[in-house]
Amino acid sequence: MHESESSPSHSVLESKSSHESLNLAHESDSSPSPGLEYYNTGYDMPIMSIEKYFLKKRPRLEETEQLEEASNSADQGFSGEIVGQENSRQNAAVTQAAIAEGTEETSSKINKHRRSGFNPEWLSMPQYTGWLYHTQHGMFCRLCRQHKPANKKGTNKRPFVEVAAETYRKDYIDRHIKTDHHQESIRCQASLSSGVSVIDSFEPTIVLEHEAIIGGFKCLYWLVKNEIAHHTNYPKLLTLAELLGCDYFEKLKIDQRNNYRSHRIIDEMLEILAEVLEEPILNKIRSSRALSLEIDESTDVSVSKQLDIHIRYLDKEGHVFNQFLDLVSVNDGKANTIVTAVKEVLLKKGIPTEKLYGLGTDGAAVMTGRVNGVAKQLKESFPKLVAVACAAHKLALACKDASNSVKYMATFRDHLQDLYLFFHNSANRTATLKAASTTLGLTDLKVKEVKDTRWLSQHKAIVMLQKNLAAVLGALAEEAEIRKCPTAKGLYTFCATYRFVASVYLQADVLPHLACLSKVFQKAHVNFVHIKEQVPVTIQTLRDIRDAGLTPIPRSFLSHFHTDLEDPDKLGAFDIKYEEERGRRGEAVQDHSRVAQWGRFQQQVIQPYITGLETELERRFQEMDILGAFHFLRPQSAALPDYTMEVSQLQILAKRFCPDQEKVLLQEWFSFKNHVLTGPFQNKSQEELLRLLASEYDEWADLYPCLSLLASIALIVPVSSVNCERDFSAMNRIKTDLRNRLQGEHLAACLRISINGPLPKEVPYDRALEIFFSKPRKIRCSDRACKLCTN
Repeated sequence: MHESESSPSHSVLESKSSHESLNLAHESDSSPSPGLEYYNTGYDMPIMSIEKYFLKKRPRLEETEQLEEASNSADQGFSGEIVGQENSRQNAAVTQAAIAEGTEETSSKINKHRRSGFNPEWLSMPQYTGWLYHTQHGMFCRLCRQHKPANKKGTNKRPFVEVAAETYRKDYIDRHIKTDHHQESIRCQASLSSGVSVIDSFEPTIVLEHEAIIGGFKCLYWLVKNEIAHHTNYPKLLTLAELLGCDYFEKLKIDQRNNYRSHRIIDEMLEILAEVLEEPILNKIRSSRALSLEIDESTDVSVSKQLDIHIRYLDKEGHVFNQFLDLVSVNDGKANTIVTAVKEVLLKKGIPTEKLYGLGTDGAAVMTGRVNGVAKQLKESFPKLVAVACAAHKLALACKDASNSVKYMATFRDHLQDLYLFFHNSANRTATLKAASTTLGLTDLKVKEVKDTRWLSQHKAIVMLQKNLAAVLGALAEEAEIRKCPTAKGLYTFCATYRFVASVYLQADVLPHLACLSKVFQKAHVNFVHIKEQVPVTIQTLRDIRDAGLTPIPRSFLSHFHTDLEDPDKLGAFDIKYEEERGRRGEAVQDHSRVAQWGRFQQQVIQPYITGLETELERRFQEMDILGAFHFLRPQSAALPDYTMEVSQLQILAKRFCPDQEKVLLQEWFSFKNHVLTGPFQNKSQEELLRLLASEYDEWADLYPCLSLLASIALIVPVSSVNCERDFSAMNRIKTDLRNRLQGEHLAACLRISINGPLPKEVPYDRALEIFFSKPRKIRCSDRACKLCTN
C-alpha cells in the first residue's frame, strides 16, 4: 500500500491530485469510459465538496469499483489497452476511506436483497468473462469499446459501446453477443493476440461480404462443373455450407427479398463465371499464329437445332490446344444459316479471321456441298481456308460401305442388333443368359448394342459375343425349346451356323485394327501426319488376314475357330452344322467337309469383305487434296535425291498460303533440309519437326518465316470433328428431360465451364468478384472507402 493511502492527513490533497490526474487521463484516452466522463463533470467544485460527494455516493462507488476490479483482473490475458482498468487504479486513493467503511454492509445487501440491477455473478460466467464490465452508468463491452467496429445500420449510439446498457437482463446481454460488431471485435482481438497488427485485424470486416460472394461463386461453379442442376441445388448447397460452419453466407441475406438466391442472380453469376474462364482463352486465341474451326450441328432434347463451334490454336511453343468456343441455337440446318451464325460468333468473340486456315466438318452434304455448302461459302470469305471432312466419320462410312458390299455381312450386322434387343427388353431372358454363363464358367457377360452413331459399338459387340458365344447360344436354345419362343428359335437357327460363327471370329480379328485407327482419329491433337502413318499400316494388316488363305495367322481368332467348334466345353455342345444355309423349299440341304466349308467362306465372305475395306480406306484417305502437299515436311523428303515432288508440293502450298513468296519458300526449304540431314533436326519425327518450326521462342521462326507459317498451318488444320461430338455428349448430359428449358447463352455457359473449366480451386474468383461489383449491388462491405463496392 502506498504511503498516501495510509496517511489520513493528506486525504484532501491526494483527492485533488487524483482528480487532476483523472482529467489528464481523460484528455489523453481516445476511448474514455463513462466513469471518467462522470467524474470530470465536477472539476470546478471545491475540493471539500468533491470529498463529500464521494462519501455520499459511497455504496454505489464501492460496488462499481469492485465490479470493475473483478472484470479487469479477468481480462489480463488480452493485449492492448483495457478500458476501465486505469479508472479503478487512479480513483483508489480518493475513495479508499469511504469504501472501507461500508464494504461489508453493502455487499451483504447486494447478495441478499438484489431485486434489480447488475448481478455480480454474471462476471463469473464463461460467456461473459473478459469483456463485460459495469459502471455506475450501466454495462459496457470492453472489446467493442476497444476495437469499435464500424456501424452498418441502425443508430450510431449502440448499447454496450457508445452508451451504457441499463437493461439488466441476461437475455439482453446474450443479444449483444450475437451482434455483428461484437463478433467482429472478437475476431480483431484474436488477431491481436496472435501477433497481427491492428490494421490487419480489421481486414475481415472489409472482405467478409466479399468472401460471401466468392463462396457463392465457388458453390455455383462446383455445381455447373459437375453438370448438376444449378437453379434448384444452389440455394440448398448454400444452406449446407451454413450448417457446416460457413457463417459468412449470412451476409447474403440482406432482407426478405434480397438474399442472392434467385434464378436471376444465379444466371448472372453463371454468365460472370463463363466470362472469367473465356477471357484468358480468347487472349491466347488472338495471339496464336494460325487458327482453325470445327463445326457441327445437332438436335438437343427439346428438339432445337444447336450449332457447335470448336477452335484449335497454337501457343508460343508450338503446342496445339482445342477449346470449346460457343454453342448457337439456329432456326434450321441450312448452309446459309450456319455460315451466318459462324461469322457472328467470330465477330462477337473478336477472333482474327485473317488467321483462319482450317475448317473441320463431319462430311455431310450441307457442310461439303460443292455448289452452296458451308465450306464453299466460308472459302469465299476466307480464301486461305482448308476444309477437311472428319477422318473418324470417313472410317465409319468406309466400314459400313464395305459391310454392305457383302450381302451376308449386312445381314450379320442386323442380327447382332437383334440379339441385343432380344435380351435387353426382357429381364427373364437376361436371367437365362446369366444362368447359362454361370454354367459355362463365364463372367462379365453382356450383349452390346450396335449403333451407327457410335463408331466403336460393333467392335465392342463382337468382342463380347465371341467371348460369350456359347452362353448366348445356350440361352437361345433354352428359350426356343422350353418357352417355345419363335424369336429365339429364329435367332438360334441363324446363329448356330458355320458362317455366323466364322464371321464372328473374322470380325474379332479385323475390327480391333479398325478400332485402333478410329481411336487415333479421335484424339484431340491428331493431324494429317497420323493419317499418313496409320492408314497404310492398317491396310497392310488387313491384307495379311486376307492373304493367309487356308492357314490363318497364328494366334488369331480364326486360327482357333475349328478347334472351338469341336470342343465340348465351348461350341461343340451345340452341334453347329457345317452348312452354308438352308436349302430352298423342296431342295435338300447339302453338307460339306470342313475344308470345303472353309474354302467357300474364304471365297464368299473373307475375300470380298476385306477387299472392300481396303478399297474404301484407300479411296477416302489417300486422296487428301492440299493436305497431302504438307507431306514434303517429313524428314524422309530431305534425303530424296529427286526434288521434283517436293518442289511441286511447295508450289501448291505457296499458291494457297503465301502467293507472293514462292521463291522465298523454295530457298528456305533447300537451306532447311540440310539441318534435317546433318543439323539439329536430324533423327526428329515429322511432328517434332513441325513443332520446332512453329515455335516462336526458337530462332527457326525468324530464319525460315515461310516454313514456320506452313508448319503452324499443318499442326492446326483439323482432320476430324470429334471435339464437336464430345461437346454434344456434354450437352446431352447437361440439358436433360428435367432441364429442357436450358437454352441460349446459359446453356453455352454451362458447356464452357464443363468443358474448358479448370478445377474449382484454380478459378480466379477475384476477377469474378470485380465483374460482379461492376454493377450496383445491395450488398456492400463495411469499408466505405472500398473501391470495389463503390464502383
